[in-house]
Amino acid sequence: MTACSTARGSAGPGRVRAVACAAVLVALATGCRADTAPAWGYPELGATLGSLSRALDESCAGQAPASCGDDLDRLDALAERAFAEVLDHRLLDDAYLAARNGVDRARALRLAAAAKARALRDPHHPPLGRAVAAERLAYRHLLAALERLRTAPPPGDGTDPV
Repeated sequence: MTACSTARGSAGPGRVRAVACAAVLVALATGCRADTAPAWGYPELGATLGSLSRALDESCAGQAPASCGDDLDRLDALAERAFAEVLDHRLLDDAYLAARNGVDRARALRLAAAAKARALRDPHHPPLGRAVAAERLAYRHLLAALERLRTAPPPGDGTDPV
């Protein structure tokens, strides 16, 4: 005998069990199916991260640090698209914000170093090379933070709306 079938015979506590059984059955039938849970792999964000990773790998390939600025500036458009997708899915966290701030700080340093290199007319100015390397590393940290956000299961049991 199941709890639901024994609940029919009793008047007090059995009725509570019957209502509980009915509630569980209704929940199973209406909203707890596996096909109602959101896909938390976030395929759009995954595609954007793939594009950002490829663009980062291809940026500054064999170029002088002074020539890398355009490549690094193009990365920001992809990073902005990833940010929009993070906001759409409400995935924002402290690690992502720290990584994004790191990219912004590294960009500011690169722009200052590029201005100095232009003033000196030295495309291989050592501080500019270090600033370019720092910005690329900051983008790597941003990619890692975004990948953690994308692959982490949502809070709860995965059936909450995104």
